[in-house]
Amino acid sequence: MTSILLPESETEIEAIVHEAAQSHSPLAIHGGGTRPIGKPVHADRALSTKLLTGITLYEPSELVLSARAGTPLAEIQQTLAVNRQRLPFEPIDYRHLLGNHGIPTIGGVTASNSSGPRRIHSGAARDSLIGVRATTGRGETIKSGGRVMKNVTGYDFVKLLVGSWGTLAVLTEVTYKLLPEAETELTLLLTGLSAERAVEAMTTALGTPFEVTGAAHLPATDGMPTRTALRLEGFDASVRYRIDRLDTVLQPFGAFETIAAEASRVLWASIRDVEALETPHDAAIWRISVRPTDGPRVGESLKAQLGSRVLYDWAGGLVWASGPAEGDGGAAIVRSAVASVGGHAMLVRGSPELRASVPVFEPESPGVAAMSRLIKATFDPAGILNPGRM
Repeated sequence: MTSILLPESETEIEAIVHEAAQSHSPLAIHGGGTRPIGKPVHADRALSTKLLTGITLYEPSELVLSARAGTPLAEIQQTLAVNRQRLPFEPIDYRHLLGNHGIPTIGGVTASNSSGPRRIHSGAARDSLIGVRATTGRGETIKSGGRVMKNVTGYDFVKLLVGSWGTLAVLTEVTYKLLPEAETELTLLLTGLSAERAVEAMTTALGTPFEVTGAAHLPATDGMPTRTALRLEGFDASVRYRIDRLDTVLQPFGAFETIAAEASRVLWASIRDVEALETPHDAAIWRISVRPTDGPRVGESLKAQLGSRVLYDWAGGLVWASGPAEGDGGAAIVRSAVASVGGHAMLVRGSPELRASVPVFEPESPGVAAMSRLIKATFDPAGILNPGRM
């Protein structure tokens, strides 16, 4: 049975990691336990940051916040809501998709580069991260970045740790730039479009100057037709003006209905968390990144070959697709479909046996793989941090 280490300070993390490096004893790095993605890590001990909590800096006037890695995401969001501010990148909550009951943390969000529908407008988590503190596999804590965007010391290093899934260092503190909360939001909803036609509508809307902050196409379900959603946010007068202008632009795609603020928020939370893929929890779920115009080609291929349910986000650039629970989860078919257009696919959900038997992340080219090994050896020379996860 894996023992769980629960350090309460950076100093304790340094000591644990240093000892593990000296004894070549692998550590499974955990946050709130909501993102068990990647190959299973075989380690006798798990290091959890969930007791390393607290907001260490919040300056509403400067739109900047720092927090320890184990700080619950909900605590941060509640704090920001008091001043009508938010994290720009709308992080996904994986609990629905993965069927677990952990507590999402800001460290887990950072380690997985968790980014939702607003990415097409405001960028990914890595684009809002401006500073980190982290303990490397040597047991040494390093700091990079700062409190304001002008401080670019170590800027590339900050970006390097986002999406590294705990394989390079244990995040202990992160600093993010923030955005004001929108005064209101409305969603335009088109129904009955094919995936190809929906992508045309979404890319047309995004090609206008009317600042669409969400563009997704949902599968038909429970007797309902397909739905194509376009979100607008901002000051009330501005949102209504932009809707009027989009009315003309979108006429070739049929009439749309308008969903008001609260209902719009509920809809986009369900899109963010991929609730449309209501499949048995032993079925595989793939997250596929391609060019938006290639999304329908990949999605329709997987529907035909695997019977997949498919949701398109980021105007078709992000394809969520189900796969069979048995065999390789459709891995060979998914990889072939993605290779035909150029893109990346990640197995988000699958049994431990499935995740151990197929590449979970997109296989790297020889050059990139060599660079990844060099980076890993620099940060974690003993190979003790989440070994084998990626």
